Amino acid sequence: MSEGGMSSSPYSIISEGAGVAGNICAFVLFVSPIPTFKRIIRNRSTEQFSGLPYIYALLNCLICLWYGTPVVSPGLILIATVNSIGALFQLVYVLIFVAYADQRRRLKMVGLLLGVFAVFAVIVSISLCVFESPNRQLFVGYLSVFSLISMFASPLFIINLVIRTKSVEYMPYYLSLATFLMSTAFFAYGILKHDAFVSIPNGIGAVLGILQLVLYFHYSRTNAQVPRAPLLEPYTA
Repeated sequence: MSEGGMSSSPYSIISEGAGVAGNICAFVLFVSPIPTFKRIIRNRSTEQFSGLPYIYALLNCLICLWYGTPVVSPGLILIATVNSIGALFQLVYVLIFVAYADQRRRLKMVGLLLGVFAVFAVIVSISLCVFESPNRQLFVGYLSVFSLISMFASPLFIINLVIRTKSVEYMPYYLSLATFLMSTAFFAYGILKHDAFVSIPNGIGAVLGILQLVLYFHYSRTNAQVPRAPLLEPYTA
């Protein structure tokens, strides 16, 4: 739905409010790896952490950023804003990882980073040169959905870890809550904007967020544990 002519309607206010809420919750997720990278900088080593999640997240943010731009999807500027911020955070994380990795991992990460920019450039070029609206939106939309669903591998790994270990040590409550709230907000934003490319993957993310919270409350009561590790070690092991 176009924002033109409805900027002051209750419907538009609610939809934009959902988008803003999604941006705020996403920011919590973007800053969540900071303790991990403070540790890397303090120890001057990437230890056993992997940089791959941040490479994947960077590509995902770039694709979704492009999908939210007016030239592809008019009226979804909040998708562009949140993913532009996310791409900046992921790029900083990757550059820090490169700075403190050993020679072999540094070369691998630089190659992957260049590959991400190359893939993104190809996507932008094809979408501009080959497709006209609305086919351009369909092309980038399908890519964004595929990218977002691929990102759900991380929550699935965490859910599997919690079930296997019967411990929520590596599934922080506030991180799970922020994931659920962000996915729910963007699910609502996609529904209100009549955009399945936004609502469907975030609906899946909301369901996975609920599952994480249910598991958290179940196992935290069962074992009376408080999570000790603040962040993404399960994603980066």
